[in-house]
Amino acid sequence: MKRTILFLLISLSVFAVYAQTTEKTNADDRGYIVKVGDLAPDNFSLELTNGKKTTLKALRGKIVVLQFTASWCSVCRKEMPYLERDVWLPNKDKDLVLIGVDRDEPLEIVKKFHQDMKITYPLALDPGADIFGQFADKKSGVTRNVVIDRNGRIAFLTRLYDPEEFATMKKVIGNLLTNTSAK
Repeated sequence: MKRTILFLLISLSVFAVYAQTTEKTNADDRGYIVKVGDLAPDNFSLELTNGKKTTLKALRGKIVVLQFTASWCSVCRKEMPYLERDVWLPNKDKDLVLIGVDRDEPLEIVKKFHQDMKITYPLALDPGADIFGQFADKKSGVTRNVVIDRNGRIAFLTRLYDPEEFATMKKVIGNLLTNTSAK
């Protein structure tokens, strides 16, 4: 009996270590569990703060930028004016959709955050960070952008706000917008 219990305990310990190792190797060093070239997960609905809903499937044919954010995130707040000025405003009439996906905060807080940040692109709710968890390990942080091409494939991923990476993201978005062959 003692041997059986010992064997079970050792087996469970080995399995736990394997599960943790597998989970960590599935996420890249920035916490992403998706990579450029992957088909973006699209088995979720984005509920905007105005009550409207959309899906990535409904947005196919457009370039989509999902900005994972939260009101408590200082780096998000730093990046948002650049997203507004350099990505959203010059491209909102060019088949680009930018949606800030707010990580696990209630509607009232997200609406106030939207107003405080003086942005015009929409914010969506992400209760339980379930949408976030389809793109990145839930233990990793926000301030990340996922650029999705017209066919639903991930074209670019950012983490934190780095001006050089942000400039590259803008170029990728510009190239995707000018490439009309996939429309």
